[in-house]
Amino acid sequence: MLKDLGLFQPVDQLLVFGFRLLLSCLCGAAIGFERSKRFKEAGIRTHIIVCIGAALAMIISKYGFEDLGGILDGSRASDPARVAAQVVTGISFLGAGVIFKNGGTIKGLTTAACLWVTASIGLAVGAGMIVIGLLATILVTAVQILLHRFAVGSDAYTANRLQFTVKNGYGFNRSLTKQLEEWEATIAESKVDRRKDGTTEYDITIRRKEELTYDEMKAFMDAHGEILSASNSPLR
Repeated sequence: MLKDLGLFQPVDQLLVFGFRLLLSCLCGAAIGFERSKRFKEAGIRTHIIVCIGAALAMIISKYGFEDLGGILDGSRASDPARVAAQVVTGISFLGAGVIFKNGGTIKGLTTAACLWVTASIGLAVGAGMIVIGLLATILVTAVQILLHRFAVGSDAYTANRLQFTVKNGYGFNRSLTKQLEEWEATIAESKVDRRKDGTTEYDITIRRKEELTYDEMKAFMDAHGEILSASNSPLR
């Protein structure tokens, strides 16, 4: 009875599966770090979670139905792996529902990845691979907690949407560029619109390690009389 619950898989097999999940975690982290350094929205956490989920789904597809027998030699008509494949595909639609764009920032990618890997964990438990499902759960949870507490790459940067209406756009360009350098901010997205009344509107999304404060914004406005109006909206 206990054997049917999937609690007594060979230790050497569990070690191999565990090593593969850990290796997938490192691979996802390496790719995510490179993307994060380029300020891409899908950063380290998202790539780690997706990589762990893909590795887990592959382990399930390859080893999760050994107890049924007759599948590989064709003597059994049904193929339960097809059901697992449809779950992985179907969860993608649910993940897409939590992704949305807010200005120059895309939100919900990590949540969608978590939904996807959670589906794979459910498949692992359903296939009787209890230990490997628990290990994947621990890995994903630890990644979320640690990388929220100790943010790295673009996750360590805040995003702000700055909007200005100015009299003299040509002179303001130099002032704004210099100020962004002093703030140690990077432009993620920008839009400049010169209106018929001679004013210029700026819509800029910036990233920096610390949140842009009210005092910093006010000091910049006070130093430049050509600014008619300004706003600062944190994006995350």
